[in-house]
Amino acid sequence: MKKNEKTNVMRLLDQKRIVYESHFYTNAISGLEVAAVLGQDPQQVFKTLVTIGKSGQHYVFVVPVEKELDLKKAAEVVGEKKIEMIREKELLPLTGYVHGGCSPVGMKKLFPTVIDSCSEQQKTIMVSGGKIGCQVELTLQELKKVIPFQTADVSACCILEKEQKAGAAYYHPTSERPITNT
Repeated sequence: MKKNEKTNVMRLLDQKRIVYESHFYTNAISGLEVAAVLGQDPQQVFKTLVTIGKSGQHYVFVVPVEKELDLKKAAEVVGEKKIEMIREKELLPLTGYVHGGCSPVGMKKLFPTVIDSCSEQQKTIMVSGGKIGCQVELTLQELKKVIPFQTADVSACCILEKEQKAGAAYYHPTSERPITNT
C-alpha cells in the first residue's frame, strides 16, 4: 500500500475532521509483528475481533495485539450467555473488511463495540486503517466521535507471556534480535 493512498477509514476520519496519524507497513503477519515493524508498544496496537452472540447479535471487540479476547468476560459485558468468533469467510460480507485489515471504523453496519479497558491507559491507540498494511493512530476521544463504544476488561492472558512460557522467540519493538525464554 502506498503511503499517500487513502483508505475508506481515513476518508471517513477526514470527513469527520478526526485527528489521526496513519502508519504503513509491509512484511508483517501477526499483530505483534505489526507492532514490531512500526516500532510501537504492543499494548498500544489493537486488533478488531468480530463475534456473534447466542442471540444472533454481532459484537465488535477491540483488544491489544499482545492479548486475547476472553469470550466469557466479553459475553458478560454485552449481556449474552455465550459468544464466539465469527468464521473468517463471514468477515468480508458482514463488515466489508478482510482478516488482518478489519477496523472498528467504517464497517458496513454499526455493531455494539467494546474496547478493552487497558486502552484508557494509552495516550493513543492504533487500529487497522481498513486494509492490510495500514494502521491509524488516534485518541479514544477522537475515536468516540466516529463510533459509539464502551470500555471494559475483555482481554485474557498476554500472548507474549504464553509464547515465553512455551520457549518461543519474539521481537520486542525496540530490539533487533529475538528475545527468548532461554
